[in-house]
Formats: sequence, structure tokens, C-alpha cells
Amino acid sequence: MEQIKCAIVGFGFSGATFHAPVMKAVKDMHITKVVSSNPEKVKHTLPDAEVVPVIEDVFDDNEIELVVITTPNEFHYPMAMKALNAGKHVVLEKPFAVSVSECEELIHAAEQNGCLLSVYHNRRFDNDFLTIQKLLKNDALGEVVTYEAHYDRFRSEVRERWREQDKKGSGILFDLGSHLIDQALTLFGEPDSVMADVVAQREGAKTDDYFHLVLKYGKKRVILHGGSLVHKHGPRYQIHGMEGSYVKWGIDPQEDALKKGHIPGESGWGEDSEQSYGTLTTGDNEKKVRTVQGAYHHYYEGIVRSIKEKAPAPVTAHEALNVIKCIELALESSENNRTVEWK
Repeated sequence: MEQIKCAIVGFGFSGATFHAPVMKAVKDMHITKVVSSNPEKVKHTLPDAEVVPVIEDVFDDNEIELVVITTPNEFHYPMAMKALNAGKHVVLEKPFAVSVSECEELIHAAEQNGCLLSVYHNRRFDNDFLTIQKLLKNDALGEVVTYEAHYDRFRSEVRERWREQDKKGSGILFDLGSHLIDQALTLFGEPDSVMADVVAQREGAKTDDYFHLVLKYGKKRVILHGGSLVHKHGPRYQIHGMEGSYVKWGIDPQEDALKKGHIPGESGWGEDSEQSYGTLTTGDNEKKVRTVQGAYHHYYEGIVRSIKEKAPAPVTAHEALNVIKCIELALESSENNRTVEWK
């Protein structure tokens, strides 16, 4: 199979850590161009890639099929729109865009131009989430009544970076909340309603750094929580069903591995240590459950199949739009202190 020639737009933390190494691990992809103002940084990771200063250099290259956009959230829409109108397939770093209306316009442009449009919700391929999917598929817990997922950390100082500025699309709900929302919607679909508390807790914070969402599905409750002032973390996941409970501590190791310069495919990639296995409790029986191997590279392998074989995208644009819809409803709920209906 001929390699898909790709361009990465932006080479900050996300582009350099979460995209370039994972794409390099997929044999049917080749990164030929990078739009960046830091050629030295790019060449350290991608010595064969051409570094260009402006995105138009990508659009003018007829050999490039796929454009991966990893810029700050506010630039997702205008850059993706230009790429789609230039006939390029597009992958956007999550979140999709900063509003539902922007997402809808991009989906329309992709359809009009016959292009693939997908969003990099890589934490669908975390080892803990893959394990949860397997447990629910096998009905190991029976009917789920409560699902709780956390993305907590301790960062007491407000930093001078775009994610912490007072801009549309900034803040922890768009940043980390989008991961948890995408996972919940993948498991359970669209909720009946959303109730949320979104606030800035840190001194000097310019945007939200705490969220607590409750997605309501009949009598089932899906609780999604993230905070920036958590010294000691509790369980990352707690799932309770009529037949059992699954509790999982710790976080998937793939991010740390990428930060250390490792790439997918290396020995032990995405694997948990035995002491990190989650616990399944059914009646009086309690046992450790081996964690499924994490696999960020499966996302880009899916993108290759989507382009070459017209297979469904590993994350569809409509799925990613629902994440933004949930964020908008959560912000409305928090501002008005009320539950908001999904429809």
C-alpha cells in the first residue's frame, strides 16, 4: 500500500508528543511537511520532514493527502475549513472546535469536498478504557447504574499558556473534560440531560479549572469530574452495575512513554503493571482484571483504512460534535444552575 503523505500544522506539545511519534509508528503514513516556527524542534523528531512557515505551503502541495491540525483550539475551525476546501483530509486535535455551529460548518464542508474529517480523541485507546469496554461488552457488571470517571491533578499555579487564558475553547472542560465526555458518549450514547458545575478555583485563574458533570440516562448516572487542586487522587474509574463493580486506579502509561521518547510497537507498549490492574467485585468474589493493552496507534491505523478503503473513521465528526454539544450544555447548566435537556 502506498504511503499517505501527511502534514502536521503546529508542533507544540500536542503535535510533537501525541501525533508525530504515533504517526511515525504507522507504516502506511509518511510525514512530509510540518508547519512550525521552530525548525530545530521539528528536525529533532522528524529529520526528513520539510518545515514550512505558513499553512498555505501545505495546501499548495498536491501530494499531501492528510492535514493534521494541532494548533490552539480557536484556530481549529479556520484552518480546518481552509484545508477541507483545498481538498485535504483533516484530523483535528481534540476538541473538535469551540462551538457546535463551527463543527456543523466543518462537517458540511467535508461532505461537500468529499474529504475525511476526524478528531483525535486518543483516550478511546487508553488501556483502562479499552478494559471497561470489554467488561461492559461481556456484561460482567450487569446493568450499569453508576459510572464515575475522574481526570484530576495538582497544578496550583496559573501558567501563561493559551489553555489557561480567557479565550473561547480554553479551560479544563474543553481540555480534559472532552476526553471523559467522549468516553462516556462512546459507552452510553446521548444522555437525556446534563447537569454541571464548572468553576475557576485557583487564585488568579482566568478560565475554568474544575468541572463536575452528571449525565442522566433514565435512572443511570454518569459522573465526570476534573480538578486542578487534587493532591491525592482517588480511583480514576468506578463503575457499579446490578451484578458487580469495577474500580480502577492510575492512568494509562502511553502519555508518559511518549514524553520519554518511546513509540508504539516497542516492547511493553500500553501495558499495565500487575499492581495497577483494576478490581472486579461480584457478590463475595473479588478479583484483579488484567488491563487490555493500550493502543494510540490504532487511531491512525483507522485513519489509513478510512482514506484507502473508505472505512468508517475511528472517531467520526458527528461523534466529536456531540462532545462539543455536551460542553455547551454543561456550561449553560453551570451558569444557570439547572439541568439542561439534551434535545
